[in-house]
Amino acid sequence: MLLQRFYSVKNYGAVAYGGVDNSKQFLRAWEDACQWNGNSVMFIPTGTYKLNPVEFKGPCKGSTVVRIIGNLQASTDLSVETWISFQHVDSLLVEGRGTVDGLGASAWSKNDCRHNHRICRPLPVSMGFNFVKNSNISNLRMINSKSVHLKVFHSQKFFISGVKITAPENSPNTDGISISDSQDIKVHDCNIACGDDCISMLSGNENVEIFDTVCGPGHGISVGSLGQGLGDGRRSDVTGLHVRNCTCIGTRNGLRIKTWAPSDRGLVSDFVYEDIHMENAANPIIIDQHYCPSRDCNKEAQSSVQIKNVTFKNIWGESSTLAAINIQCSRKVPCLEFKLQDINLTYNGRGLAKSECFNVQGQSYGHEQPPGCL
Repeated sequence: MLLQRFYSVKNYGAVAYGGVDNSKQFLRAWEDACQWNGNSVMFIPTGTYKLNPVEFKGPCKGSTVVRIIGNLQASTDLSVETWISFQHVDSLLVEGRGTVDGLGASAWSKNDCRHNHRICRPLPVSMGFNFVKNSNISNLRMINSKSVHLKVFHSQKFFISGVKITAPENSPNTDGISISDSQDIKVHDCNIACGDDCISMLSGNENVEIFDTVCGPGHGISVGSLGQGLGDGRRSDVTGLHVRNCTCIGTRNGLRIKTWAPSDRGLVSDFVYEDIHMENAANPIIIDQHYCPSRDCNKEAQSSVQIKNVTFKNIWGESSTLAAINIQCSRKVPCLEFKLQDINLTYNGRGLAKSECFNVQGQSYGHEQPPGCL
């Protein structure tokens, strides 16, 4: 039986409440924990620890736990892509009842991406996982990231559970969880309130499961935007998404798929959304294949991303917009094999909720409110 060894950052000289940078002490604790040929725990006890940008790199010799009981507080350094990153690690667990505070209010005024979408400097991600396998993050509280709170890239069999993410509704580009180029990802029992997508899935994802999660405020559970890299030869594929037993509360969108127009080729397929509750959510079901947030868009351009085999089942609640179902697909590659089953969405203003479908082939089943447009 492998022994478990503890590596407390306090034993490496980390100082809580002192306002001093603890990054060197944290890195030394990580290095020793990572090199232990067994089960190791890097322990962050009670207290508030200021931390400059750090990279916790593997591979490690055994399984590694990072147990965060205290609070981590970011620096105001805007020159890096990620504040805390884990790279090339297998069998990692990041857990605890502590708080990861990105101090986003110190930087949000420097974000001009909403007004200068194509040329803007992204602010640092709070916590990133790159090339990580067979790993978990659980029960943390993340607040006020400068941009994305938790980013997963090129990872496999990665599970996120019990995480609470909080940022103001008007904080720019503060996505809750962003996933790209990853396989076999599960997000469950999370509560996300932020200023952008609660969960965003970018290109290259396969087999993502999201369940028992609450979103709001925020921009909903989104796929995309896809197809932006015109001419670079990359495809914008996302396949195998299952979203179930989730709630969107006061969100700007509910369940959204968005692709650029014009765009490179790509495939979005094999999606199931089921048992989703909308509470005063705008655009509960929205497919936007003409996504272009800037003002200089070509309105005649068409997306080349194919969307097919998508099911919306048992979606109910209140919409804050008249178009509770808004499926706008590409003329170039119409949406195929869509299913709307047992939809019950009412408009919370004057009038009846509506459904709008363009360039989509599919069928409606069961109870349909608003009446199905397929």
